[in-house]
Amino acid sequence: MKREPILFDYSPFTIHFSQVSTMSDVLIKVDNVSKKFCRDLKKSLWYGVKDIAGELAGGGNARDALRPDEFWSVKNISFELKRGECLGLIGANGAGKSTLLKMLNGLITPDQGRISMRGRVGALIELGAGFNPILPGRENIYVNGAVLGFTKEEISRKFDEIVEFAELDEFIDTPVQNYSSGMKVRLGFAVAAQMDPDVLIIDEVLAVGDIGFRVKCLNRISELLAQSAVIFVSHAMPQVARICTRTLLMKKGVRLHYSAGTSQAIDLYYQEFDTGKKLNAISNDFAVRNVALNAGAEKDCPVVPFDGQLQIDMDCHVSAKRKNIQLQIIVWNQEQRPVLDVLTEDYQPYSWKNDAESVSLSVMIPSLRLAGGKYTIVIWAADPETMEVLCRVENAATFVMGHHRSTASELLHPAHWSRRQ
Repeated sequence: MKREPILFDYSPFTIHFSQVSTMSDVLIKVDNVSKKFCRDLKKSLWYGVKDIAGELAGGGNARDALRPDEFWSVKNISFELKRGECLGLIGANGAGKSTLLKMLNGLITPDQGRISMRGRVGALIELGAGFNPILPGRENIYVNGAVLGFTKEEISRKFDEIVEFAELDEFIDTPVQNYSSGMKVRLGFAVAAQMDPDVLIIDEVLAVGDIGFRVKCLNRISELLAQSAVIFVSHAMPQVARICTRTLLMKKGVRLHYSAGTSQAIDLYYQEFDTGKKLNAISNDFAVRNVALNAGAEKDCPVVPFDGQLQIDMDCHVSAKRKNIQLQIIVWNQEQRPVLDVLTEDYQPYSWKNDAESVSLSVMIPSLRLAGGKYTIVIWAADPETMEVLCRVENAATFVMGHHRSTASELLHPAHWSRRQ
């Protein structure tokens, strides 16, 4: 049954929800949306009273200009999202992502702009949002489903699937206030995702819970993309790269980058953060100094072309009482995850007998096939007999891999392809 569009008009902005949509429709359209807040509570209350009084009197609207202690949390954000698309909304803390999602979900109203939403919306924005902590999980499924716009009959048909997906069979009659944070996320996501919404909004909640359930949620999002539009907020870039078809990068409330795909936006996101200063944890017996990449390179952070070589030079200072030394180099990605162990040709850490207090080493990686992005080198030394760590140098050096092609993987490797007869 078709339902008439629900239209809320708060000049100068409009929020438009419609229950009628087709596979080719734009399900979400955001046009120059802005929202401001006030840092001072008393002034915020006073401004609110003045705004309401002005609108009732039919006077001018003060929403366009900033008043003392006000700031734009979101400013002039625009995008469209069709069925089958997943928008990755990324940015540092305080970028305005959650504020934008609350406006999309109708929890707060924008001060400027227009938001159009078509179809049913399922949202999981805050941990435990929409749940009554006193009620058991069983009752909260019906309450949360009703908030999302579903009838009691529709929820009853999906009830068993929701409980099974949330893996809460034994605790479905337990009050939600006794649930762990992971259990609340499981129940909230199950309700939002199992009701087959046209639009699904998820804000960082998948950071809570075990890896098994996160994978389960990502698989469910992939299934929903056949019939839904998804907005996905996360600080985990591998998750964004896995499921998102386009990305919007925000910084201090404004749009920094918006495009199809994910690689370019993720690179820009990482550039907003400093990986940290070089940290040399030195014992009295060993030290690594003067680490340099690709001797003769003009930049401190050289660009290595795909399939190019990387040379690592360093000076090691060793105490005479240490007879043997074992050295290992590990390459970390921008997520601070190890992606490459630099070993010898027989796949072992480099070891040598100590015969000099100062040793200069050069390590040549002849063909580096990592995905484009910034990488950090960590060096650590140990006694091979006792495995006592003598030195660990964090952020010893950094380099950038040139882009070969857009990919969500860290390692690119050629293979022979052929058609079977």
